[in-house]
Amino acid sequence: MRIVALVPGGIGDQILFFPTLDNLKQIYPDSEIDVVVEPRSKGAYRVCKSVNDTIAFDFKDRNSPADWANLLGVLRDRSYDVAIALGQRWAVGLLLWLTGIPVRVGYAGGGNSFLTNSVPLKTDQYAAEMYHDLLKGLGIKTPCPELAIAIPKRDIDWAETEQKRLGIAGSGYVLIHGGSSELAVTKGIDKIYPAENWQQIVQDFQQKQPDLPLVVVKGPDDQDIVAALTKANPTLKVTTPGDVGKLAAMIAGANLMLCTDSAPMHLAVALKVYTLALFGPTDPAKLLPVSDKFAAIKSPTGNMTDIAPATVLQKVWGG
Repeated sequence: MRIVALVPGGIGDQILFFPTLDNLKQIYPDSEIDVVVEPRSKGAYRVCKSVNDTIAFDFKDRNSPADWANLLGVLRDRSYDVAIALGQRWAVGLLLWLTGIPVRVGYAGGGNSFLTNSVPLKTDQYAAEMYHDLLKGLGIKTPCPELAIAIPKRDIDWAETEQKRLGIAGSGYVLIHGGSSELAVTKGIDKIYPAENWQQIVQDFQQKQPDLPLVVVKGPDDQDIVAALTKANPTLKVTTPGDVGKLAAMIAGANLMLCTDSAPMHLAVALKVYTLALFGPTDPAKLLPVSDKFAAIKSPTGNMTDIAPATVLQKVWGG
């Protein structure tokens, strides 16, 4: 069986879809599963154990008829038996109909007239479970598996070398991801916790636990917040993972992950690392599973800046 899933969205959306892909692979172990994803999200599949190949297509772009025709040609050439679509755009439904793929699964509404099997879209639940509902369109009614990832050995080796470089090998550490994201800023989504707030949290850790290393993650969009933090706290350690696998390997070694609603948060959940995540306008219940290992602090106003550092520290030290 050949299966293709069309998965728009960022890296976090891809990780939340991993349980659905893993479940498919468990039920159809001999199947080949491909995904169509935005170029910015292909890197997520470095840590996915169930996908055969990724096909890049920018769902968010103003695609020309030629772009759609190219994707149509790719999907036709691969002779898929099943297609699963996460979005509800009628253009995607039409595309799948034109491919001739015999089984086309998606959410009811939007382009559902072009689907063979549709399921209700239930947005009032954890997103991974919402995505997993799509398998009901294939008659699969098993519970949604937990998030899980597979870190390549070369990334684990890199993290071990990085921990030695930082002088934290074997000591454990707190990992901080500040939440910078150019796309979130462009969209006007508030996911960045201000550097001055992080600074108060870092200083409190250094006073209460001076021997516990603090490591801040520096990604492509994090230069400003990391620069501000290291200027105020010169002993703060900085790691710059080059891809999702190396980031996951650094998260795996942490005692605690402090972050915002972000892809690193989902990686921490998949790795079952104790995580405290800060949320602005988004709903924690839809993005964090229920577990003693994961806790959320929701802004009382929907603005990240209105989460008081004292509230975060109370959650950390109070348990």
